[in-house]
Amino acid sequence: QVTLVEAGGGSVQAGGSLRLSCAASGYRIRYYCMGWFRQAPGKEREGVAIIDSDGTTEYADSVTGRFTISKDNAKNTLYLQMNSLKPEDTAMYYCASHGPCAGLRAAYYYWGQGTQVTVSS
Repeated sequence: QVTLVEAGGGSVQAGGSLRLSCAASGYRIRYYCMGWFRQAPGKEREGVAIIDSDGTTEYADSVTGRFTISKDNAKNTLYLQMNSLKPEDTAMYYCASHGPCAGLRAAYYYWGQGTQVTVSS
């Protein structure tokens, strides 16, 4: 059974940092593309960053230079380091697995339950 469990969300002031983690079980993440997505109230879910099995990454323009996606295959865990956070980054953040390796499309098969990130000005 595949499960994804996010952690690390919270409330920070603008300019602060958070590190999200996504612990996977039931499969080995090294073989699959994974991504981070977010959804703010009243808005559609959007792609934030994806990483493929070789470690190649892709970012949304809005987070390029501020966010870094990475993974630890030994720990079977996906990460999202978020720096220079802005109020517009406020959203529920989800990790996802088994999906497209390009294009930041939300066509992923497995999803975590989400972790809330709130950035105050």
